[in-house]
Amino acid sequence: MHPDARCGSSLLLLTLLACGGADRPPATQTATDSAPAAAGTSPALMAYVTNEGSGEVTIIDVALDSAVGTIPVGTRPRGSRVSPDGTKLYVALSGSPRCPPTMPDAECEKLRADKSKDGIGEIDLGARKVTRVLPGGSDPENFDISQDGTKLFISNEDAGEATFVDVASGKVEKTLKVGQEPEGVKLAPDGHEVWVTGETAHDVTVLDTRSGKVLAKIETGKRPRSLVFNQDGTRAYVSSEVGGTVDIVDAKAYKVLKTLKMPEGAKPMGVALSPDGKRLYVANGRAGTVSLVDLGTDSVVASTKVGTRPWGIALTPDGRKLYAANGPSNNVSVLDAETMQVTKTIPAGELPWGVSLGKAP
Repeated sequence: MHPDARCGSSLLLLTLLACGGADRPPATQTATDSAPAAAGTSPALMAYVTNEGSGEVTIIDVALDSAVGTIPVGTRPRGSRVSPDGTKLYVALSGSPRCPPTMPDAECEKLRADKSKDGIGEIDLGARKVTRVLPGGSDPENFDISQDGTKLFISNEDAGEATFVDVASGKVEKTLKVGQEPEGVKLAPDGHEVWVTGETAHDVTVLDTRSGKVLAKIETGKRPRSLVFNQDGTRAYVSSEVGGTVDIVDAKAYKVLKTLKMPEGAKPMGVALSPDGKRLYVANGRAGTVSLVDLGTDSVVASTKVGTRPWGIALTPDGRKLYAANGPSNNVSVLDAETMQVTKTIPAGELPWGVSLGKAP
């Protein structure tokens, strides 16, 4: 759990009116703002921003770098993924209460969780509405989706578990124990493994995506948050918030090769890798910056001030633009990924948590 945002029994997170949550919208609820693009037009690239505080997704047109719509989705949306065909957005929803930083642990633990609000919302991006809510285990925070769009692999923060879900049937296939307070979830490029970070276990659990067998446990820096693989799956990069580091991991031998120290005061959260695999981008949480790491020299070559506590980040497929969700700032920073200059700041909802990119349907 984030030191600035403790959540119920404590992994991935983002103040709903002092710990409350918006009710899950009915499947017929429609989006606000502009309508979807007219039929026959070329699909544009969109950024979908989950707003944990206001229970909605902000849609940003990447060509315009402006918000063009909002979709109410439910309580505490955090992790999200666009389906491989670009027609759906999946969003992790949680009924576990969110506690403000000033609330003592004992008071936080007294707050009641509403497990009926847990799940993975499936959004029809053409209609811009929630069509169903899939099971996602207890307090789902983040997840990944298989390359064919048929399976979801979900971290369950309060239960220390990972849940495998079949999308077509909407049924849970497996529930597996992983590290305490799991948050980051990432499929290896070949789809045979899924890696799950354990915040308070300070490790990564490697699971076989077919059998669910634990293949390895990799010790990392303190409070690992997110991870990303290079294209051939030989390296993984794992951010550690409390450690202030990024671990470079041999993804075949399951061992840390090198630990990169981020700038003073950095609390590494989201990570993104350039298409050519030469540059790593790291959101530094409460430091309020995003750093660029040159992987040729394994050194930080730039750090840019963005909003308050950047959390999730996403890079466009061409590697030219970076989007950072800035939590308490209630906005998203757009950066030129080459120059690391902020080119625009886009208002979002309350407590933007993460960003997913996909072509408009």
